Amino acid sequence: MVAWATALSKTRNLIKQVFSPSAGDVDELNVEDLEEILLRSDVPARLVMEIVEQLESAPRKLSRKNLLRDLLLKELGEPASFTWTSAHKPFVILLLGVNGSGKTTTAAKLARLAKGQGRKPMLCGSDTFRAAGSSQLKLWSEKVGCDFTGGEMGADAAGVAYNAIDAAIAKGCDPVIVDSAGRMHTKTPLMDELPKMCRSMNKRLAGAPHAVWMVLDASLGQNAIIQAKQFNAVVPITGIVITKLDGSSKAGFLFSVRSELNVPILFTGLGEGEDDLVPFNPEEFVDALFGD
Repeated sequence: MVAWATALSKTRNLIKQVFSPSAGDVDELNVEDLEEILLRSDVPARLVMEIVEQLESAPRKLSRKNLLRDLLLKELGEPASFTWTSAHKPFVILLLGVNGSGKTTTAAKLARLAKGQGRKPMLCGSDTFRAAGSSQLKLWSEKVGCDFTGGEMGADAAGVAYNAIDAAIAKGCDPVIVDSAGRMHTKTPLMDELPKMCRSMNKRLAGAPHAVWMVLDASLGQNAIIQAKQFNAVVPITGIVITKLDGSSKAGFLFSVRSELNVPILFTGLGEGEDDLVPFNPEEFVDALFGD
């Protein structure tokens, strides 16, 4: 499994320049450098301004590094608590995301996590817009060792999701992880398909989907927030999963998730391995940014 420090190395390499032995602690001589680096790391401008103001006004005796750490942790808020045990049987999760965000791989990793905790997950491939759109997920289901339901190209995605819940109830599967087709947030016809899918799932099982999680590509930085806002306007998002954190120097955009979306970050992908999807831990994340 990839460690937090390894996954965040690109962002940390930017930040540690300010805290290098030659630079000493943050003072008025290098606060401007810190401001530039935080912005380059995609920390939201509003937060950067607040950080700079508080660092400049803080008493000399206080460690600027510790103060910065405390400010960043406060911005992230309390860690989200999630358990696979739910009153809903089955617990239905709808995954959203643009093309290439890592959504299908995330669905498989979530199924693996659920199975590791004694659940019997079912993966649903509702990508019916592309030829063999759900074939990758089917291969993943075989690798994970869980049930799978999918649809052929051109099939009604809402109907596929309905059938998946029906099959899960019959087989005693829980949870059901529905991998929707990757779609650009600017394509209205595809976005309009999402509420239809939700209505269809709710018709088969009241309250479904019980969770709607958006998969965000960390390499996109603040652009991922723009995408999430568009999706959230169509189908309310209840949680965020961050992927490709190991290849990004823009990890600072995570601070925008809570402030602009007001949605908890539930899981983060620290690498490409099957076990590299972990619950998001604010303290481990911030400490890894500083190399602690």
